Amino acid sequence: MSLYPLSLYIHIPWCLKKCPYCDFNSHAVKDAIPENHYIDCLLADLARDIARYQVTRPLHSIFIGGGTPSLFSPEAMNRLLRGVEKQLDFSVDIEITMEANPSTFEFEKFAEFRAIGINRLSIGVQSFDNSLLSELGRVHNGKEAISAAEMAHKVGFENFNLDLMFGLPKSTLSQTENDIRTAIALEPTHLSFYQLTLEPNTYFYRYPPVLPSDELIFNTQQHCQKILAEHDYAQYEVSAYSLNGKQCRHNLNYWQFGDYLGIGAGAHGKLSLELPTQIIRTQKNKHPERYQQENDFIENAIEMVDLPLEFLMNHLRLKAGFSLAHYEIATGLNAKTLEPALSDCLKKGLLIENEGGYRCSEHGWNFLDNVLETFLP
Repeated sequence: MSLYPLSLYIHIPWCLKKCPYCDFNSHAVKDAIPENHYIDCLLADLARDIARYQVTRPLHSIFIGGGTPSLFSPEAMNRLLRGVEKQLDFSVDIEITMEANPSTFEFEKFAEFRAIGINRLSIGVQSFDNSLLSELGRVHNGKEAISAAEMAHKVGFENFNLDLMFGLPKSTLSQTENDIRTAIALEPTHLSFYQLTLEPNTYFYRYPPVLPSDELIFNTQQHCQKILAEHDYAQYEVSAYSLNGKQCRHNLNYWQFGDYLGIGAGAHGKLSLELPTQIIRTQKNKHPERYQQENDFIENAIEMVDLPLEFLMNHLRLKAGFSLAHYEIATGLNAKTLEPALSDCLKKGLLIENEGGYRCSEHGWNFLDNVLETFLP
């Protein structure tokens, strides 16, 4: 039995426009979105996973990501959630998150999304600065971003996240600080604050923009993290900050090596079936049209030799780190399988031992990739 409860990720692959930095499985809308047919496919996809893996656990969280899920109508989202609920029980305090963009067309639907049971939003602001939004190819402006957060409060979202980025083309420290302070003033419970990276298969990767210097990016990050801490937004993960008790429960389950089903075009899943030998990852067909026509998927069992790194790639993203007891339960492996890499990282000051657990030191936190390389099979 898995240490953590079950989550569900639902992927909606359409968006109004493909952003030049985006490497997610998203596709600009060309014609009408096939809402009803796609939902039929999602519910059939879920039914197959439940039967295939004999899933009986209730859902602890649902995350509807994309793309831009808020392009779907509230009626369609309601049919989706009720269809999921018929197949799997919802925990009493289930967290249901939906990603949304701050365009007027979308935030005017927030009240209806709240009424059907979505209780957490993740709003893709990225910046409140119009010039920076233009550099990013975003379709909203700063005023709409502020209005979206205000609307979330107005219609009863007591829990929502704002996405912000730093290290943007032509950005300055003062612009990013203003973004942070504007976001804080809007009183979200959670902030994602992450650096722009030029990912393969994106427009920015093919035609790289001029980015700030590494020194300026680092100083901006450090400066803004201090401001967040002063306003009680505690960093609990590499790019996640929250008020007390408002961490994203769904993503925490990912990072704690928990189990989740993934339905929708390109969706990933991870399940612990018969520890210690059956921990699998799944992926559905990435292309929206083929996903709706075919039932093919990829299933890979994680090799035992790869489990230590798989576990740590998630857990060491968390400030709290991990415990040896959790490692043994979640992987089915003896704690000795972390050696000699664990002792090596302790000697180098990359990891710190704390009450039977281990977490990154500040030095290790800044060089997390180097820490993880130590645990390569």
